[in-house]
Amino acid sequence: MLSNPRPRSRIAFAVTVSLSISSVSTACRAQGQALKSYNAAIGDSSISGISSGAFMAVQFGFAWSSIIKGVGVVAGGPFYCAEASAADIINNFTLPMLKATGPCMKGPPPELDLQPMIAKLEAKASAGAIDPLDNVKRQKIYLFHGYNDAVVATRVTDAAAEFYRRYLGDSARGNLFYQHTRGAGHSFVVKEQAARELNACAANQGPFIDQCGYDQAGIILQHIYGALRPGTLGPLGGTIKSFDQNRYTGRHIADALSMGDEGYVFVPTACEQGAACRVHIALHGCQQDAGTIGRLFIEQTGYNAWADANRIIVLYPQAKVSPFLPFNPEGCWDWWSFIDHDDSYVTKAGLQIAAIKAMLDALTAGGGSPPAQPPEQGGVPAELIVTDISDTAAALAWTPVEGTSSYRVWRAGADNVFRSVAETQGPSYGDHGLTPATPYAWQVTALVGGIERSRSPSARAATRPTPAPCNAPGECP
Repeated sequence: MLSNPRPRSRIAFAVTVSLSISSVSTACRAQGQALKSYNAAIGDSSISGISSGAFMAVQFGFAWSSIIKGVGVVAGGPFYCAEASAADIINNFTLPMLKATGPCMKGPPPELDLQPMIAKLEAKASAGAIDPLDNVKRQKIYLFHGYNDAVVATRVTDAAAEFYRRYLGDSARGNLFYQHTRGAGHSFVVKEQAARELNACAANQGPFIDQCGYDQAGIILQHIYGALRPGTLGPLGGTIKSFDQNRYTGRHIADALSMGDEGYVFVPTACEQGAACRVHIALHGCQQDAGTIGRLFIEQTGYNAWADANRIIVLYPQAKVSPFLPFNPEGCWDWWSFIDHDDSYVTKAGLQIAAIKAMLDALTAGGGSPPAQPPEQGGVPAELIVTDISDTAAALAWTPVEGTSSYRVWRAGADNVFRSVAETQGPSYGDHGLTPATPYAWQVTALVGGIERSRSPSARAATRPTPAPCNAPGECP
């Protein structure tokens, strides 16, 4: 997806001129359709992305951790991976691109060293440029790497998992689930099996949407929000709307930020009619913007069906191909500071982060409290499901119980004896340390006012076998 384009030398003067020319005031340019405001609480928002969109989702999730409830990272890496800063003027701003297409694609230490990334994150948090890091402990984190991915190495997403575990800590370790046992290529993965415009499971080519019989959108949303109603089958009740991204790019036109003029949003009918809803931001990867593949990412990734059935508004911001200034020939999101060439790109002040946040602000301007969950009878989750499973971990989700302070997760192995394994916040949990190719069962109890309620019905699944090493990604079974 990010295919090692030759870095083009640029000088600070040229960048300054480019941004100055593009700094057209709102009053001086015609503007198209604005986003409508909905009854959606901003604190119930979430974000996910694939490839460059995954790196941007990580940046946005840390920058705005006070309002982002969960993050989905598909074939992405850690925060500040390219380590771009204003000091790169000495190398004509080419070193961050070399890092982005080198260690941030292929890994391993010492080239991919987390310490500078950790130091930058903590410095930005101390300075107030991003939200306090304690917020991260309440986020639900889903990570995915397909072992046939020939673009981003497993070690890079492993580094992202290590980075998140540092800030989740032991108490919130179950907020993270990492799937790395599926044979997908570099792609967003969908349940479909025979869509002609999409790829086979192991593919590493456009449109970078692979058919693996794996409902990635539903798994991400349920890891963040708990068990949801199954996605709508057949025609959707909601609608996809386009809007003018220039309205949300501040004093710059969208083109100057390597963003398309048009963005998209899926709005369920219930949200349009004023029901309490929530917002998920879905970020495409390189070579997946609407100008390159049309509306395939917007229409074919599976988010809309789940959103339609569960009152979730899906925002699809759009990057674009930019052949000169800024230099972004594959339509990627800015995770190596190709726009303003300093380290603000990973903060609230980052130009693309600020634009996406302005879109989120607009959508949630009419919001109040998060959507109310119907009380479960007797304080017991009505449904517990295994949404995903790897060789050593299981992703669990259940229906929330009103008034619950926390949940206790119980697990049984071959002896069928349930033992408490964790206490967690929120209606999902990543259970780790399991044995490959082994059956398990789980139950959940809600703690309401300090009182533990009855256990949920059991959910059962067997872990997957550990895949054989894949030495030729794209060709492994």
